[in-house]
Amino acid sequence: MKFFATWLATAVGAAVAVAIVPGMVPMGDQLPSILIFALSIALVNASIRPIMQVVSLPITILTLGIFCLVINALALNIASWLSLNLFHMGVYVVDFWAALWGSIIISIVSSIVAGIMGVED
Repeated sequence: MKFFATWLATAVGAAVAVAIVPGMVPMGDQLPSILIFALSIALVNASIRPIMQVVSLPITILTLGIFCLVINALALNIASWLSLNLFHMGVYVVDFWAALWGSIIISIVSSIVAGIMGVED
């Protein structure tokens, strides 16, 4: 049940990011594309993102944690690529800056929605 609540919170965050960030474009029907994209974000956050965080730990320490924003943007680009190539629908992220702003918006909105829903990490 926790997975579905987290997925829903991420989907709401992704929908807000698609509405606000001009470089994030849904490919296909909007609702299914955003749900697939949120699923791809969950897959990347569970598998690839921890490896990226460990590998980039020295740079993250040197930049006092700011490099985590770059890791989040790269994870969002990977999730976009995964959703479009594996499921043939999702959200296309145009460039790095769209991924950076999209990851910030998704993080903030999904945290607020998860807090309202009572989902704990």
